[in-house]
Amino acid sequence: MLTLGCHLSASNGYLHMGREAVSLGANTFQFFTRNPRGFKVKTLDLDDCAAFNSFWAENNGGRIVAHAPYTLNACSADPHIRELAEMIMSDDLERLENINGVYYNFHPGSHVKQGVEVGTDYIVELLNKLLKPGQKTIVLLETMAGKGSEVGRTFEELRAIIDRVEHSEKLGVCLDTCHVFDGGYDIVNEPDAVMEQFDKIIGLDRLHAVHLNDSKNTLGSHKDRHELIGEGNIGLDALVSFITRPEIKKLPIVLETPNDLDGYKREIAMLREAAKA
Repeated sequence: MLTLGCHLSASNGYLHMGREAVSLGANTFQFFTRNPRGFKVKTLDLDDCAAFNSFWAENNGGRIVAHAPYTLNACSADPHIRELAEMIMSDDLERLENINGVYYNFHPGSHVKQGVEVGTDYIVELLNKLLKPGQKTIVLLETMAGKGSEVGRTFEELRAIIDRVEHSEKLGVCLDTCHVFDGGYDIVNEPDAVMEQFDKIIGLDRLHAVHLNDSKNTLGSHKDRHELIGEGNIGLDALVSFITRPEIKKLPIVLETPNDLDGYKREIAMLREAAKA
């Protein structure tokens, strides 16, 4: 069975999210580690963490994905913003060590007219400060659509980061279907070629999670606007074909579509049924 889920609110704690995911027919989920548009975070409840770990294991839950806030910009031109990114990521990673089987996903950031090379330098610097050989949590670089001055718009840009991180065994990639499509990778008509390119440049062993989204925009638009499954320019057939690929179906697949919980439940059921065909 696919490890399929959706994005949930962490406001009521880990155990609540786990129960909510199961009620939706999900066996994975994603959540923001803190306010996605800020940096405030609730006090960590260790009892809740332990209760979630037990509940999730009892329900055969798969790996889950923690998403860093959008305010985390590791390659900002502003030193204060880079310092804030370090503080947030350091604290998030420390907190996540209390959860079993979790990935920590973040957007590489925007270089803000400094250039990709300078942006990459800053991202590498941060990861080399924070990644430790003994940590449980694997950190994921997300594939980006390429809007503005985003770093990570190509597989080559992500590889340039990975190659320079000392503890790169703690580093992987989360592939977002809307982002790669908007970034110019044709997963509709040439999925084999796209995944061969990913494997050649980054390596499929680095691919640890998928964000499953349709796209409001056309191939190569570099705009990053998610759409409901089957209602965008990627389409249901192409998305089902993609997630049932041997290298994809074993991964946690998380919906980030513009939806409420009932909508997520319908999409999860629809995708599970379509994947059987």
